[in-house]
Amino acid sequence: MITRKWVAAGACGLLATMAVGLFPATASAGEPVSKEPPKVELVLDVSGSMRATDIDGQSRMSAAKQAFNEVLDAVPDEVRLGIRTLGATYPGDDRNVGCKDTKALYPVGPLNRTEAKTAVATLAPTGWTPIGPALLGAADDLKGGDATRRIVLITDGEDTCAPLDPCEVARDIAAQGIHLTIDTLGLVPDAKTRDQLVCIAEATGGTYTSVQHKEELSGRVRQLVDRAAAPVVTPVAAQGAKECRNAPKLGAGLYSDRETFGEHRWYKVDVKPGQELRASVSLGADRAVNNDYGVMLRASTAHGREIVRGSEAGDGRTDLISTGLRYPKAVHDDADGNAETAPETVCLQVSNSFSAPASVKTTPGMPLELTIDLVDGPDHASDAAAFGLGRGWWLLGVLVLTGLVAGLVWGWISRWRISVWRTN
Repeated sequence: MITRKWVAAGACGLLATMAVGLFPATASAGEPVSKEPPKVELVLDVSGSMRATDIDGQSRMSAAKQAFNEVLDAVPDEVRLGIRTLGATYPGDDRNVGCKDTKALYPVGPLNRTEAKTAVATLAPTGWTPIGPALLGAADDLKGGDATRRIVLITDGEDTCAPLDPCEVARDIAAQGIHLTIDTLGLVPDAKTRDQLVCIAEATGGTYTSVQHKEELSGRVRQLVDRAAAPVVTPVAAQGAKECRNAPKLGAGLYSDRETFGEHRWYKVDVKPGQELRASVSLGADRAVNNDYGVMLRASTAHGREIVRGSEAGDGRTDLISTGLRYPKAVHDDADGNAETAPETVCLQVSNSFSAPASVKTTPGMPLELTIDLVDGPDHASDAAAFGLGRGWWLLGVLVLTGLVAGLVWGWISRWRISVWRTN
């Protein structure tokens, strides 16, 4: 029993060491931070339900106005801010008209605090709740350039203009590859409103916040505006191919793509002798999926020989699943004794085993982020990757040889015990 415990502890230690080597804390990748001023649009619900007086004894509209005034005073100078409303002008019952009731109250650009506050002060709870059209309008307001983009949606109810599902609208916006994040805030939300706002936020990598008090509203909106001004790494849109020969060639950086259920996508990376390729992929389930799923990242040569792979399985407990791999390219001498300098083209294949109920839409695909880093290769053979434990065939060979030796030893011991038993 003691021996078994020591063996298990040793195996766990080996796995932990390999995991640390595979994903070092100092690894980094990404494109340069955008130099354009960040853009933020506050989308405010001005529908009739905002008359309710359940936020610190005030109406929801009054609390929102006061929070906006505080936020406008604190907006960083470098942020280009705009305000859009929904349900602010049409009080009637005509659905076709009410579901088009969204407009830019203050255009996205350098902020004039006095003008913005004056515009907000004129608002009064009026009409419908066309969240989907408002999100489309806000995305159009923020288009152009490569600046950080963020929509902050503040509403007290779910969309009243179906079948234009705002969650589907958010997925379509995310699929455009413009890296626009939508954060949602629910004012005293019910269960349906909360579920819809969570779905909108998750579709674009944003956050959802339930608000019960005025201080919570102003503090959270201010925090989100400040977050837009903070330096971030912006993923570069990349479209993987169905086979390696047509795949886009990528350098070190952070890339985003979309992958449907059960799809394979290919990318190419040039690795020079003496370099080590470190790659990782994350796939997000931005809609309802079946519990058992997995993701695989596989590196192979241009001729199809597998070099190394990484894989991970999930059981529905998280909405994000990730895996990674390492591949060190050794330095070899050519026929003349000179060190080779030509890079090797490595094919990266991203595959997933997600599935979903028949009622769930499969398009657009699920969000995918691929990180690629090229660093100096290991100098010592003791490095796990240099030794080959990070490569599939080496590991398979070690396991086969270990199993063969263990089987022979166990067979010899068994025969010896049987022989002794017969003799006695």
